[in-house]
Amino acid sequence: MTGLREDTARGPRPTLVVTCGALAREVLAIVRTNGLGHLRVTAVPAGLHNRPERIAEAVRAKIRAERRDGERVLVAYADCGTGGDLDAVVAEEGAERIPGPHCYAFYAGQAAFEDLAEEELGSFYLTDYMVRHFDTLIVEGLGLDRHPDMRDMYFSNYTRVVYLAQIVDPALEAKARAAADTLALDYAYRRTGYGELEPFLTAGAA
Repeated sequence: MTGLREDTARGPRPTLVVTCGALAREVLAIVRTNGLGHLRVTAVPAGLHNRPERIAEAVRAKIRAERRDGERVLVAYADCGTGGDLDAVVAEEGAERIPGPHCYAFYAGQAAFEDLAEEELGSFYLTDYMVRHFDTLIVEGLGLDRHPDMRDMYFSNYTRVVYLAQIVDPALEAKARAAADTLALDYAYRRTGYGELEPFLTAGAA
């Protein structure tokens, strides 16, 4: 991996973390609880999920604008529909990206997510971020507040909502259950914690 050796006499190497706005809260929580003072965190807008063709260049721009001399760069961002374009940028910029096609996979763990998907193909996944912003992202974003009849068109191929929870929060779980009710889908809960995101960020801190 490019530029990942640590100077053991001086501690972990200063590191810039470029992440998605939808993961920023979780990344900052990992930094805080693990005492990762060598990590600086910056984020690109979460709304880019609706324009995946723009993600790779947005990440490149953020790296070039924020990187300081001598810093390594970690990209806490799944491929998210870029079709490999993000990995090309990561390689060109000498950075390192967390593996995974989307955040559901690295939250649940790659193998565990594959098992979960095979268990029920018609699953609609929610994370803590998506639960917090369900009304804005899904109800308003898809126009279900104005055209509730569109629900069946959007979600006819789904059978359940699977809430992949990063933290234990009864209020969030209640909102996730309500989201499933709104979509007229069954509900399942999986406590994932931060999954593979935490070891990805903490790997250089030893």
